[in-house]
Amino acid sequence: MVADMTGWIVAGLLVGTGGLVAGLQIRRRRRRKRLMRGPFPKAWDAILDQNLPMVARLPADLRHQLLGYMNVFLDEKNFEGCGGQEITEEVRVTIAAQACLLLVGRESRVYPRLKSVLVYPHTYVAGGKGIFGGKYEETSARLGESWQTGAVILSWHSVLGGAVNVEDGHNVTLHEFAHQLDQEDGAADGAPKLEHASSYRSWARCFQREYKEFLGQLDQGKKTVIDAYGATNAAEFFSTATEAFFEKPRQLREKRPELYEELRGYYGVDPESW
Repeated sequence: MVADMTGWIVAGLLVGTGGLVAGLQIRRRRRRKRLMRGPFPKAWDAILDQNLPMVARLPADLRHQLLGYMNVFLDEKNFEGCGGQEITEEVRVTIAAQACLLLVGRESRVYPRLKSVLVYPHTYVAGGKGIFGGKYEETSARLGESWQTGAVILSWHSVLGGAVNVEDGHNVTLHEFAHQLDQEDGAADGAPKLEHASSYRSWARCFQREYKEFLGQLDQGKKTVIDAYGATNAAEFFSTATEAFFEKPRQLREKRPELYEELRGYYGVDPESW
């Protein structure tokens, strides 16, 4: 009798917990829908116009979607200043806009693994034991990092420079948040979560071929539209290709049309048309 009652209690607790989780998920979805619709603070317009010329090029529907994703991002993610950096509305909006630019054109859960954005005023030194523990590593100066433990680290000076200069193919915010997309499935391997399982074969075939050709160009000392840092590994190739896709779309399409089409299919937008 006691065993039976214990079973009923455990079952009841499981059902109750499941109901609680489901209720929280429903409320979260409803809140996100409200945030996606707006309203959006008028102060954002001045910040976007000043710091992000790329946003001004967006079609009206994509701009509205961007603002909606920014609303969700800024509601759910924590910002933390490091090394004396103050977290102002300009900092939050400038980073959120670039992060969410990678989401427009498709439905997104808005970086579900991300919890915090840490911002330094300038290039910072990382390494040693590491901010989040782990093995010791050689210290180095860095502009940004993306961690699978739920954090992105950025240099504000680099964030702002990358936002204002939209045609140099270098943008630390786009780069690190592309890593976040890549890491959503738990692995930083240059293959983000794709909408259909059948898409992975095409993605792998295209990226393996393009990466091999990219390495060959670098070995021959040729200039490439994708930053040479992409040669580090497949994950860095995806992130640097993303930078080129959004900032040098015409050149990327001309030089690497199949790669451009693969990225266009994933991101659901065509930056060249902007």
